[in-house]
Amino acid sequence: MASVYLINPSADFPTYFGAEALAGSGLSPGAMTADLAVATIAAMAPDDFRITICDENIAPVDYDNESDWIAITGKVSQRQRMVAIADEFRRRGKKVVIGGPYASLSPARLRDHCDVLVCGEAEEIVDELFADLRAGKPKPLYVGNKPSLALTPAPRWDLYPNEGALLGTVQTSRGCPFECEFCDVIQYLGRKQRHKPIANVIAELDLLWDAGYRSAFIADDNFTAYRAHCRELLAAMKEWRRDKPMDFVTQISIDAARDPELLDMCVEAGVTQVFVGIESPNLESLREAGKRQNLKVKLVDEIQKLVDHGMAVMGGMIVGFDHDGPDIFQAQYEFAQATPIAVFTLGALMASEATPLHDRMMREGRLIDGGIETQGVPWASNIRSLTMSAEELGAGLKNLSNAIYSPEAFGERMLRFIKTFGSKRRGPPPSMPDPATLRAIDRRATEVSMNIRKLGEAEGRMWNRIWGAAVRRPETLGMVTRLLFQYAQIRHMYAKGAYWEPMLASPPVAPPARSQARRREPEPAY
Repeated sequence: MASVYLINPSADFPTYFGAEALAGSGLSPGAMTADLAVATIAAMAPDDFRITICDENIAPVDYDNESDWIAITGKVSQRQRMVAIADEFRRRGKKVVIGGPYASLSPARLRDHCDVLVCGEAEEIVDELFADLRAGKPKPLYVGNKPSLALTPAPRWDLYPNEGALLGTVQTSRGCPFECEFCDVIQYLGRKQRHKPIANVIAELDLLWDAGYRSAFIADDNFTAYRAHCRELLAAMKEWRRDKPMDFVTQISIDAARDPELLDMCVEAGVTQVFVGIESPNLESLREAGKRQNLKVKLVDEIQKLVDHGMAVMGGMIVGFDHDGPDIFQAQYEFAQATPIAVFTLGALMASEATPLHDRMMREGRLIDGGIETQGVPWASNIRSLTMSAEELGAGLKNLSNAIYSPEAFGERMLRFIKTFGSKRRGPPPSMPDPATLRAIDRRATEVSMNIRKLGEAEGRMWNRIWGAAVRRPETLGMVTRLLFQYAQIRHMYAKGAYWEPMLASPPVAPPARSQARRREPEPAY
């Protein structure tokens, strides 16, 4: 019997969406979301293959594994770890297969670290791949296209270490219709969104429920992009939740806020938290990036609509666009503090390979270090800014990050969230999981959330204010606990990168502009 050891490496550095705070608090390690890639590839394997799975976020890689083939997946944030694991297995004489998003977008970076490279989506090439692995004569390269998601099998969660992941994962679509210049999704998955049959989605939710999950990440790049299909899926999810009250986290674009009926349907189907790419309050930067869905609206008002309906919002923020001067840090801070968004992902603009932004930076001669994505900390950029030096960009971003996550600023946003969450919801809040059904990892995450008050005197005051407000609105307690865990993860991430330097004053102080580069005044979007 042929055998494959499937590995999802840990990230090169703690991320905003990780769960490294668990181990950082002395508890058993874990993952924020169960890895869908390894579980799905396991489901694609023929019956005569023996498959074992390793998620390195949950358990260490077994370098003594005796499988015939070592298969590694991963994103750009896992690049260094992918290479290190592959190189060590090859040093030991094992044959290595590498696939996944990073292999598809940057194949040349991985070609010398594997025996077999798989680019693109696997559904229509997997039979050939496994047949060649069985025969011991695989090709050096397999290239998939954009298949129908009806071909995607239900993941083998029975092989995955589910006890170590906070959220299950299900994917209902691939692709996004928008054209953001910096985004690699449409390069990998396309602009024409493809949808999984709704019956298949519901069957996968049953598997997650049976595996013990009571919360799940819907791993779509834009869950609400195609409204008619989304409504049909939400109706089916609402019906399914009558007996299985799972709640969901997903990714949407801000244009969904224009459709109040859709927002109501999301909440009724259990969608309680969404990630929205805000990027910038500077309208010129949004135009530059092709982020047209964020234009011609007041972003703060649109975000508030989502929260009013009963969905917590995580916001993506980027600095370093060509239209961002040194005053962008203050503008981003003021924007953040005007919202009920507790958790922001903050980063410098990055030109990932295969994106239109990367092509433009290459033409303009502005890529740093030959264009390879910056490794190590997630706050640096591989772009030479027009308006700031690298030192100005780095110092300004660090000040902004510390200011937004100071206990005072974070607490202020949390209190606004608690006060308005679900204030305009149609009907009662959806039923939430019974605390008695929570798993050990859920209890560990709750412990991390509670221990924020031990980080310092200011954190203790912040925690008391937040928890007191949540107790007065008990329907917010579950989401408040999750947001506090995410805050703990961010503080762990910042400390790990020596990025945390609590400031005496909340507003960020932009470093003095030393460069003579042209500077454009930002036009606010609020």
